Amino acid sequence: MNWFINGEFKDPKAGLLGDSGDKMWFKCWDEISNLSFKIHHQYYQFIGSKKVCKSWWRKLLFSWIIGWTLASVSIFCYMSSLATEKRKETLSSMCDERARMLQDQFNVSMNHIQAMSILISTFHHGKTPSAIDQETFARYTEQTAFERPLTSGVAYAVRVLHSEREQFERQQGWTIKRMYTLEPSRIQEEYAPVIFAQDIVSHVVSLDMLSGKEDRENVLIARRSGKGVLTAPFRLLKTNRLGVILTFAVYKRDLPSNATPNERIQATDGYLGGVFDIESLVEKLLHQLSSKQTILVNVFDTSNQSYPISMYGSNASNDGLEHVSHLNFGDPFRKHEMRCRFKQKPPWPWVAITTSIFILVIALLVGHIFHATVNRIAKVEDDCHKMMELKKQAEAADIAKSQFLATVSHEIRTPMNGVLGMLDMLMDTNLDVTQLDYVRTAQASGKALVALINEVLDQAKIESGKLELEEVQFDLRAVLDDVLSLFSGKSQDKGVELAVYISDRVPEMLIGDPGRFRQIITNLMGNSIKFTEKGHILVTVHLVEEVIDSIEVETEASSKNTLSGFPVADRRQSWKGFRTFGQEEPVHPFSDSINLIVSVEDTGLGIPSEAQPRVFTPFMQVDPSISRTHGGTGIGLSISKCLVGLMNGEIGFVSIPKIGSTFTFTAVFASCSSSSKEYKSQQINSQSNTVSSEFHGMRALVMDPRPVRAKVSRYHIQRLGIHVEVISDWKQGLSIINKGDSAIHMVLIEQEVWDRDLNCSDLFINKLEKIGHGTPPKVLLLSNSVNSSSGNVTTGACDLSIVSKPLRASMLAASLQRAMGIGSKGNPRNGELPSMSLRNLLLGRKILIVDDNNVNLKVAAGALKKYGADVVSATRGSEAIDLLTPPHQFDACFMDIQMPEMDGFEATRRIRDMEHNINNRIQFGELSVDAYNNVSNWHVPILAMTADVIQATHEQCQRCGMDGYVSKPFEAEQLYREVLRFFQ
Repeated sequence: MNWFINGEFKDPKAGLLGDSGDKMWFKCWDEISNLSFKIHHQYYQFIGSKKVCKSWWRKLLFSWIIGWTLASVSIFCYMSSLATEKRKETLSSMCDERARMLQDQFNVSMNHIQAMSILISTFHHGKTPSAIDQETFARYTEQTAFERPLTSGVAYAVRVLHSEREQFERQQGWTIKRMYTLEPSRIQEEYAPVIFAQDIVSHVVSLDMLSGKEDRENVLIARRSGKGVLTAPFRLLKTNRLGVILTFAVYKRDLPSNATPNERIQATDGYLGGVFDIESLVEKLLHQLSSKQTILVNVFDTSNQSYPISMYGSNASNDGLEHVSHLNFGDPFRKHEMRCRFKQKPPWPWVAITTSIFILVIALLVGHIFHATVNRIAKVEDDCHKMMELKKQAEAADIAKSQFLATVSHEIRTPMNGVLGMLDMLMDTNLDVTQLDYVRTAQASGKALVALINEVLDQAKIESGKLELEEVQFDLRAVLDDVLSLFSGKSQDKGVELAVYISDRVPEMLIGDPGRFRQIITNLMGNSIKFTEKGHILVTVHLVEEVIDSIEVETEASSKNTLSGFPVADRRQSWKGFRTFGQEEPVHPFSDSINLIVSVEDTGLGIPSEAQPRVFTPFMQVDPSISRTHGGTGIGLSISKCLVGLMNGEIGFVSIPKIGSTFTFTAVFASCSSSSKEYKSQQINSQSNTVSSEFHGMRALVMDPRPVRAKVSRYHIQRLGIHVEVISDWKQGLSIINKGDSAIHMVLIEQEVWDRDLNCSDLFINKLEKIGHGTPPKVLLLSNSVNSSSGNVTTGACDLSIVSKPLRASMLAASLQRAMGIGSKGNPRNGELPSMSLRNLLLGRKILIVDDNNVNLKVAAGALKKYGADVVSATRGSEAIDLLTPPHQFDACFMDIQMPEMDGFEATRRIRDMEHNINNRIQFGELSVDAYNNVSNWHVPILAMTADVIQATHEQCQRCGMDGYVSKPFEAEQLYREVLRFFQ
């Protein structure tokens, strides 16, 4: 029998290599790799660049190709055979599974039919009258049909002798008929008419089973053997479909189990048959596997081996593979088998094809590579030599570029040092107003040129990757105070309010590069000053985790919550793309690194939308007219972005035309340990600490209705150790003062509040003077006007002290000292340290200046003599060695680096060697301490003095034994910072 199965079946291992194939492939690939490596190694080891005979190489290459071609064919055949065997195993497994299912189901149905024969013998023949009729039989067989899934119908034929026929027909009410013709049955010894039948085959009732040849033989064999007997396949009545009948004989109940065939014949009562519609029932049975099958099934009756009878299926396809599974349906006289084939032809063995082709291609590529290597190895060696030469030239060019930068820096800044120094000395002479204006203009132009040179050199260092950062301890608040001093004059001239606010959570001291950090802030604030004509410029510094945890510290777009009342661009948009804020894990608050976020907010012109993408592009301006109107080269922001990157930070901005811009950047610094460099930091900040101690414990009121501006004022006042309370109007201030819970020492009033209602202002002053308890608080006016910097304003009977903005520690302390009548009365100029501080340090000190340029000598000597130093000049390094040979009376030496004959590095190195030798000899008693002015450890402070701004120069100064670094021209702040380390 044959049947057709629809659907598809996928075996994940069918047609593939399997474990053995994978192992074979990896082993093969290892062999290829090892062989290729060995050939190349042996060639390079023994042949090298020698000329190889072309005929020998061609034979070797030809043998290589032929060998791997044969290997690829062998691999293809081997893998194809593996795939075929796997296909055979799959077909065998699938066919045996179907044969077993069909056989099991058939045996179940056969057992149920045999059990039904016992039931008929018991309840029909064993009882009088019979307990079974047609209706009962039909209902019972219909309800139990599920137990016989392969049967199409069940019928029972009773054995009737010829002598009993007439009585039987009278009892049944119908005539016994012949099969096929349905005519009355002919006269014969016995009959087997069907008396009970399942409804589906009820048309066979009254038919004589002995009238058909196949059925007669089946019945006779069944009653003689006592077993179920199958007929050969035949066409069923009505359906005309191929089917078989399984027949069981029904015996009398007293038949012994070991009865002879004749005894069985005599004891036969009837015959129970089950009809099997092979084509439909087998399809129904196997349909449950149809969704996963790709094979064709045939079922054959092979009782006659010469002429097997097809019971199911067809020969529509044949791919050459066939598997036969034997079927046992319980009939010893008939044989059946199932033959299975794949429905489709076997697929191309693509794995075998691609693998063999891939191996062949790899082998050909290896041969080609080796062939190319042999032909090109000499050329590669030549190219290698050329590359080495080019490498040396590139290294020489890089060294030359660095030297060129240092030389250009020195050669340009050296004459500029002379120009600026002379101008500074000229300003100390008696000049009229016009002359002083000319000198200041020339000095400003010279400083602008030096700044331009520094920017161009920074850009060159950035492009060459030579820009490095320092790791020193610094005070962040002091750095921002210095930047405020730099721009305070311009902001006052424009009437723009300038302010800095640093969160209390930011540490006092950090470790990093203060100079580069100052450069970033200076670039950003410089741009804001250029393009802001009204409103304010606000610099804020927070910890990154502080902003993440508490977003309310950020400025909102509302004009009521800004420094000057003008609307600003929302700074939160400026850090929108920062990776720091996109991290899943927040910044750890106990980490050794300090991650700062700095914002510079202004109310300037803003940046047009079309120009914003090129803001950080070097030498690019928003408009060509910008450089003519406001000046600048357009590389400040580019340098700032690179510096921020070196600090492991990010920079971004948001800008709205006619509203303003906000630039924000992050920078990572190291936390300051309590041991390293602490002494130096304390010395630098000792003055501010002394000033702060004078105000410690005082209480102040700040009257300002604007929260942001009041917050900035409180920050700066609290830095002096003063407890600050913010109030918004006059009544609240008088209420706090009248309570008298604790003394209020000063009241700082924003000038905007004072000018808004002068009557209320006078009334407030009068009530303060009439307070009955204690001393009335001192009233100070916070003013941003350049006209208010003179000191006092008279209103009624009261003189108000003026505190000019921008607020910073030194200026605020000086103003409060003057107003409160405590401490120093000095009021240093913006951005300068008191001249008395340097004078106190340098007065009477003997200092040696070494420089080959007479102008620089004159400038440096003049700058130091201005502070009371006793200066001695030298023009050569050898002369400096002679002057600094112990014993000597010099307190310090300022030495130029680039000098003819002997540069400053070599001179310093020899001086240190000489000092080290003398110190050792004194220590071991070879020399007398008395002969060397009772000094047992000679070490004169030597400060490098050069116009070179390359970071590598600074490092070289440290290596040769110099103690510090002063760039030309001298700046009072830097000079003070360096000499403070040695002169106490």
